Amino acid sequence: MPADAMVTIAAILRDLAIAGTVGGLLMVAGVVPKAHPAASRALLVARVASAVWAASSLVFSMASYAVIRGATLQPEIFVEEWWAFSTGVALGQAYLWMAVGGILVSMLTGLVVSPAHAAWTLVPVVWALGWQALTGHASGAADHHLAVSSMFLHLIGSAVWLGIVAALLCARGPLGDHAKVAVMRGSKIALWGAALIIASGVANAWIRLESPADFVTSTYGRLLLLKIALMVTVVALAMWHRRVNLPRLDLAHVRERFWSVMVVDVAALLGVIAVAVVLSGTAPPLVPAPLSTPSPAFMLTGYELPPAPTFETWLTLWRLEIITAFAIIAASYVYVRWALRLRARGDHWAWYRTASFLVGVALLVWITQGGPSIYGMVSFSGHMIEHMLLVMVAPIPLVLGAPVTMALRALPSRTDGSRGPREWLRALVESRLLQFLAHPVVAAVNFAGSLVIFYYTPIFEFTLSNHAGHLGMIAHFTAVGYFFVNALIGIDPGPTRPRYPLRIVLLFATMAFHAFFGVALLSSEVLLAPRWFGLMGRDWGADALADQQYGGQIAWGIGELPVLLLALGVMMAWRKADTREGIRKDRQADRDDDAELKAYNEMLTKMRARDGS
Repeated sequence: MPADAMVTIAAILRDLAIAGTVGGLLMVAGVVPKAHPAASRALLVARVASAVWAASSLVFSMASYAVIRGATLQPEIFVEEWWAFSTGVALGQAYLWMAVGGILVSMLTGLVVSPAHAAWTLVPVVWALGWQALTGHASGAADHHLAVSSMFLHLIGSAVWLGIVAALLCARGPLGDHAKVAVMRGSKIALWGAALIIASGVANAWIRLESPADFVTSTYGRLLLLKIALMVTVVALAMWHRRVNLPRLDLAHVRERFWSVMVVDVAALLGVIAVAVVLSGTAPPLVPAPLSTPSPAFMLTGYELPPAPTFETWLTLWRLEIITAFAIIAASYVYVRWALRLRARGDHWAWYRTASFLVGVALLVWITQGGPSIYGMVSFSGHMIEHMLLVMVAPIPLVLGAPVTMALRALPSRTDGSRGPREWLRALVESRLLQFLAHPVVAAVNFAGSLVIFYYTPIFEFTLSNHAGHLGMIAHFTAVGYFFVNALIGIDPGPTRPRYPLRIVLLFATMAFHAFFGVALLSSEVLLAPRWFGLMGRDWGADALADQQYGGQIAWGIGELPVLLLALGVMMAWRKADTREGIRKDRQADRDDDAELKAYNEMLTKMRARDGS
């Protein structure tokens, strides 16, 4: 068989196998109870699919090298050459890590016996898909970060959507009378997969079309518009399908109607895949032209240097980062939906909490898509503004929105032994790791200590040069800020909070450390991340070292307003707690005829009598 044909066949088998692995693990993790026969069938699907994934990835890597090499192969040295390609060339390394991911997942699926094991096994799947995104055709687009991120979302969405449908079809027999519930749950998961595909399609259009007119004037644009329209139609049809047809899948006719219900999902999948296959072979109208003399900023960041920062540019400059944008928009959509659900059933939820959460979401959108992210990539002072906003400003309105409390009240509980969103959230909140990280003292130490570990180790430069590392930085500092603020003024579940005086001590001790950190940067003569900021070639602003010292002033001064707000929040919470305690004691005194005060007075009388004797 020709090597190029082997590449195509191996790629198809690999992608289908990844989808089967994801679908089987999702079934075990959140669709059926672990003791149900369908869970055993889904786990078997995941084990077989992961083995096919590992084998096809190795074949794909070897066949791809054979195509790249081009000359007549010499079997006696082919493996040695392939290994050199897999360990010494970036593309070969990506192919190798994809195969390693398949092998690792194949080994782990053999150990899965619970929903938690299945969920953890999905982690290396996501890691392997990240490597695959680096090899996709979108990775060569003008906006490399956006191209790779959109490909990553597309791969995850495709694997989730195709995988959950395939797992439901393979587990039809063992599902039995549980089929209706399983299909309802699987359809929700498939909808999120479809949403990921739509988001990645929009991002793909963003970087591959020069203007909206290309949707009409170019073949690629028309096909892309057809795919997006088809996906939107599919999602709308699936939502209608879940509301109208799935409830009719009653227990009496579940066997007869199962396939007529699932045919909608299968037909939608085939239609989208057909358009995607044609689209992948069509050249986009906007082909990035190579730069004759790329600037230092472009060589480092992949983007041209932004203009000199002004108040206007901080507010008006925007650059789409699709992964964080999708996560933020999805979180706001889910929160608002939960609030409407509580309101519909008559439960009270304060409007200011919803407003506060949406303010926090708006701040995150600006931080991750706007000026702080753009200038934070090219100057230390801009990065410090981004960091301080993530860790000290955005968490305050997010915590006041109490998203965890909202979720625990709005999400329904499951009674069949499976784990739904509410059960997973409770397991996460009650886990030892999260209880440890959310402990007030640990949160304060992490809040302050992360500064030293992050900025004075190679982690800082890694997060600047690696997009995945940058996303990890955003997630880490947002979570650290959330844990710390929640320990001070939040109502979301967590470990026992300290008394209010100790909260004040923790707050000012942590902020004092921030001030010392800022002073250290302000007086330092050693440039942090010198191979990044020192080679940026900025033609505006101070030099790299002076800009770093300016960043120290920002770290020292920008925290004053958040500290004041947090201190006021702690004082207000302290006053409310004292008021509630006073009301409770008054009611208790009315019920027991002031027994506590009488016992106290009697104790004083006895002490006086003892002293007199």
